[in-house]
Amino acid sequence: MPEVLKAPLVVEFPFTRSLGPVQSAFLTGLRERVVLGVRAADGRTLVPPVEYDPVTAEEIGDLVEVAPTGTVTTWAWNHRPRRGQPLDTPFAWALVRLDGTDTALLHALDAPGPDAVHTGMRVRIRWAEDRTGAITDIACFEPYDGPPAEPGGHRGEFDDRVTGIVAHARLDYTYSPGRAQSAYIAALSERRTVGERCPSCRKVYVPPRGACPTCGVPTAEQVEVGPRGTVTTFCIVNIKAKNLDMEVPYVYAHIALDGAGLALHGRIGGIPYDQVRMGLRVEPVWTDGARYPDHYRPTGEPDADYDAYKELL
Repeated sequence: MPEVLKAPLVVEFPFTRSLGPVQSAFLTGLRERVVLGVRAADGRTLVPPVEYDPVTAEEIGDLVEVAPTGTVTTWAWNHRPRRGQPLDTPFAWALVRLDGTDTALLHALDAPGPDAVHTGMRVRIRWAEDRTGAITDIACFEPYDGPPAEPGGHRGEFDDRVTGIVAHARLDYTYSPGRAQSAYIAALSERRTVGERCPSCRKVYVPPRGACPTCGVPTAEQVEVGPRGTVTTFCIVNIKAKNLDMEVPYVYAHIALDGAGLALHGRIGGIPYDQVRMGLRVEPVWTDGARYPDHYRPTGEPDADYDAYKELL
């Protein structure tokens, strides 16, 4: 039995979001060291502001400035800050109800230790030196023993509003492909493709999953498939992906390898993109040192009959 593999994996992408009038004013205000809330139909002041009343669901937009001082309503100590968090030393995550508001804002609280934090403690905003119109314009909260600050009465009118933000989402984790896919990856290192046959329906699944997704029974019988296969369906990619050194347009396809009961993904090369078609017979192209085929190219065989692959669409 091959060794079960594992490796660190990162999923990361920038998420671009446009802002409505309320969120636009709120983030622009932070850039200008002004905290804006919104007044709901029942008279409550909400921070962070929302664009629809949480009780009536009516659109709201009555902006009001609130104080940069407030009270901790609850908190949790963060012993080990992670990459991208507001502070690089231990701190508290705290819900802070700013003076003049009826809801709490979640942010970091800079304190020397958990013994220095308690529900009901008074805090104030510590502003970031460089502000761009984001929640990170509040660097953190810090302990405060003075009187409540007086807001200036700002109504949320700005000449140069923030109209959109980019949030960088990232997930770091350790991936283990398990027994079946570890064997699949090990075979690829020998330029072979193996799947596993279901003992019930007799379909061969590539990549193998350790169990048949149709019958729900474990699979163990290894079957080598391919290396040739048939394009079952495809798409033409016209937008260049970031950090992917591949010129557009190119074709990405579902390829049913000979003997497989499931199509896998692969890039099609060696043929103009507008000549790729369903039924095209293809074979893998490997590059030196590669752990998987670089792309698939036409074999020169006649196209497969539709009936031969229609069940794999």
